[in-house]
Amino acid sequence: MNDVRQIVKVGIADMNIVKEPNLIRTSGLGSCVGVILYDPLQKIAGLAHVMLPDSSLAKSGSLNIAKYADTAIKELASCLVKQGARKAALKAKIAGGAQMFQFSTGNEMMRIGPRNIEAVKKQLSALHIIIVGEDVGGNNGRTIEFDPKTCILQIRTVNKGVTYL
Repeated sequence: MNDVRQIVKVGIADMNIVKEPNLIRTSGLGSCVGVILYDPLQKIAGLAHVMLPDSSLAKSGSLNIAKYADTAIKELASCLVKQGARKAALKAKIAGGAQMFQFSTGNEMMRIGPRNIEAVKKQLSALHIIIVGEDVGGNNGRTIEFDPKTCILQIRTVNKGVTYL
């Protein structure tokens, strides 16, 4: 049998869902955090490329729910359940949240990476979703790819090579 696997790409401030045998990938994770939610039994996974911690930072107009930790994770969990995942079975793996630039000022607003990590963890905790693996922080960009069949997250980190969670 010819197993044709597609790789679904998720852009910045975007989200999507895949079922096995397909993979899901996002690149360009600097201060952004890639959040994978998955149901290991149903072999379904979703990925959100979270850019900012809090939707209250949004300018007026239409809100991109995939852009913010507080809205993206809730929406992703809800979409997965609609597609057959069991809410109680959802697990999370997260990567990214690097501090890409060094600032001499202690300006809290510039710590986007660490604030994104914090916001993502807070949302997952509020939804009672356990983080089973994480590769966060540092100052290098990452590309991540998740396989809902094996539940393995491949992380390619700039200047560091590949790791698996």
